[in-house]
Amino acid sequence: MKYKRVLLKLSGESLMGSQSYGIDPKMLEQYAADIRAAVEAGVEVAIVIGGGNIFRGLSGAAKGMDRVQGDYMGMLATMINSMALQAELEKQGMRTELLGGLAIEPICKEMSRRRAKEALAEGRVVIIGGGTGNPYFTTDTASTLRAIEIEADAILKGTRVDGVYTADPEKDPSATKYLTLTYSEALEKKLKIMDLTAFALAEDNNLPIYVFDMNRTGNLLRAVSGEQIGTEIIK
Repeated sequence: MKYKRVLLKLSGESLMGSQSYGIDPKMLEQYAADIRAAVEAGVEVAIVIGGGNIFRGLSGAAKGMDRVQGDYMGMLATMINSMALQAELEKQGMRTELLGGLAIEPICKEMSRRRAKEALAEGRVVIIGGGTGNPYFTTDTASTLRAIEIEADAILKGTRVDGVYTADPEKDPSATKYLTLTYSEALEKKLKIMDLTAFALAEDNNLPIYVFDMNRTGNLLRAVSGEQIGTEIIK
């Protein structure tokens, strides 16, 4: 395996599947099956999921809501998604540990580096909801922070596109895919991979980011095995 321990970043929108809102049970089942395959292959997996399928703090603020209150609502949305994934993973026979940037008893304990690393070492899938626990930070930043805390080999950013392109491949058919990029190249080309805070944090800590298509069954196992199916961003 190329990666022994990874932080898998999933968007909340990806859980919608073909729906316009909420959680598609079929997507949840597929993601859980792919995560199970990676764990059974010997990879330690921690997961951060966004909450955009339920609520976004920024969009709430744009409509006049208090930004801090909106961000906390967004954090709770990530907890709903995290709980849904936990339930599906356990349904498929996996052992899990749900931690949160916010401690919500009796649902989850507060995220700590020690708790997360101990659970990973025991073979559990660690799901970390609630963002960083602070307003004004995205789940991109939360995933980078958590990856550094647990000493992950890389962040695997699962999207619906099979890597980073010169332009949006869904809009520009002439767009070409990058196999590898450096952080500086990605910044120079203004490629939107993660928000700047998350990106700077990853660069400062020499943390590779691997962008791949999570919606294709089996791709997570291919990614952790080292198959060239996406784009790797390195220092």
